[in-house]
Amino acid sequence: MVESMVKCLMHEPFYTDGTYINEELGLWLGWANHAGSFSDCLPIWNEKKDICVLFSGEDFTDQADIDALRMRGHKFGSDDASYLVHLYEEMGFGFLEKLNGWFSGVLLDLREQKLVLFNDRYGVNRLYYYEDASGFYFSSEAKALLKVLPATRQLNLRSLGEVLCCEAVLQNRSLFSGISLLPAGSAWVISRGQPVKKKTYFKQESWEGQPELSESDFYEKLKETWTRVLPRYFRGKEPIGLSLTGGVDSRMILAWAHRPPGTLPCYTWGGTYRDCADVKIARRAAKLCRQPHNTIFVGAEFLSQFHDLAERAVYISDGTMDVTGSVDLYVQRLARQIAPVRVSGVCGGEILRRLVMFKPAPPQQCLFDPELERSFHNAAATYADELQGHRLSFTSFKQAPWYMASKFTVERSQVTYRTPYFDNDLVALAYQTPPKLLNNEPALRLIADGNQGLARIGTDRGIAFPSIPGITHALHQYQEFTFKAEYAYDYGMPQWLARLDHIFAPLRLEKLFLGRHKVAHFRVWYRDELSRCLREMLLDSDARSRSYLRANSLEKILKAHTSGQRNYAFEIHKILTLEFIQRKLIELN
Repeated sequence: MVESMVKCLMHEPFYTDGTYINEELGLWLGWANHAGSFSDCLPIWNEKKDICVLFSGEDFTDQADIDALRMRGHKFGSDDASYLVHLYEEMGFGFLEKLNGWFSGVLLDLREQKLVLFNDRYGVNRLYYYEDASGFYFSSEAKALLKVLPATRQLNLRSLGEVLCCEAVLQNRSLFSGISLLPAGSAWVISRGQPVKKKTYFKQESWEGQPELSESDFYEKLKETWTRVLPRYFRGKEPIGLSLTGGVDSRMILAWAHRPPGTLPCYTWGGTYRDCADVKIARRAAKLCRQPHNTIFVGAEFLSQFHDLAERAVYISDGTMDVTGSVDLYVQRLARQIAPVRVSGVCGGEILRRLVMFKPAPPQQCLFDPELERSFHNAAATYADELQGHRLSFTSFKQAPWYMASKFTVERSQVTYRTPYFDNDLVALAYQTPPKLLNNEPALRLIADGNQGLARIGTDRGIAFPSIPGITHALHQYQEFTFKAEYAYDYGMPQWLARLDHIFAPLRLEKLFLGRHKVAHFRVWYRDELSRCLREMLLDSDARSRSYLRANSLEKILKAHTSGQRNYAFEIHKILTLEFIQRKLIELN
């Protein structure tokens, strides 16, 4: 059973795996990880072989704390997770509060005949669990539970409504019957013959209660914290690349990385219509810092692989990432060829500026089963309830594990993924941000303090530091216009405009609007290059007869979209994703 579960986690040939069995305790464990990664040292035993740790993810504990373990006589490897068991020996359960990063794991203490199942304080490293009379089952990916527990291979209607409406399952549930997510910051103690003790080691209220800082004090504290924590994310024995965009968050990293020339490969996603703003700006920034830059193109090769990539992305994410995850899977595979470790500015806006990145947006009516459509209203109400309270707590402890982790799961199947913006010290400080600095100003100042040349390069939204009166504002307005125009012409095209665009199709107006900011253009792709793929996938007898779809609705929207008369890109995302869920996760084809 454990071997079949582990097999579900082996997404690429460069993975390694293993198992540990202790029948006396009624314990069967297995794991999979990237060869050469931080956690590629499992199982981790102490010297007496009575404490063991299995660990997934990474930890960015201060190097001084790790070195102190050696000074106290502990022996362990370098640049991997082997010190963690000794941290537990020294600190007991307190070692979990010390850990810093996205992770999950199991701690086995044979002295006390107990197992502790734990995850990071944000819950980004997902742990799914299922419990019945036969035992307690858990896995970092739901598909491993689906494989061995047939009763779970049913979609939860409430969760399904949330995915279709909010692009996320809310409140630590999963898409599947009886399977739930371990809450953030958990340390669940499991002993044979006893109920699971569901404990937590961290509560967000400890950060929410901090006093707000003045603007000057906050910036000085931000600068000190940033320069202190950033080097943690360039540790390790594996080559590191920087995912560079035209925004401020990845540039903050570049400004303070201070890597020798030619040693930090940078890369950016590019499209086929033109060099987008991200590519142009990132190329200039990398050149200024004398680092190599690569453009990873999303074009004909991607489209030729779309079916397999989409199917794989839905499978890897346990159905919580829709088929647009195919782009993420494709570019990360290519990024790994540059460097197996990716440092990214992702979540800078979510942490430093408290940006909410998702909200209820139900598909159009008369497409799905009426009962399922009613669940969209419940999903919107649940979302509204969860949005109450501290906005940073929402982005850190709800948005990150419920919504963003789906994308991270797909990306982390290919590369080791690091973002300094989720460093515990930085997130704790972000709770003290004065309201007037919940904008780009602190980031721009920090970039200028690290590298004045980088600050003078305008961002993808036309912002530079210091600003030039009149010119900076005009550039910002122009970039904002092109950004909104591209969205309106592609993904967000209203139906009346789709019909008008169809009339002028011979003029190929998409060449005028697309590719300035985005590299994926699914409205146009579904209409043109992917139309045949859609028909083959969705118009077979099984797909058309799914219980969650209204009769004949599928054929109508496909015909309207592929003919160019309507825009149903959003709905096609959902239907195609559901079909892959049905085939790969429910039916296990």
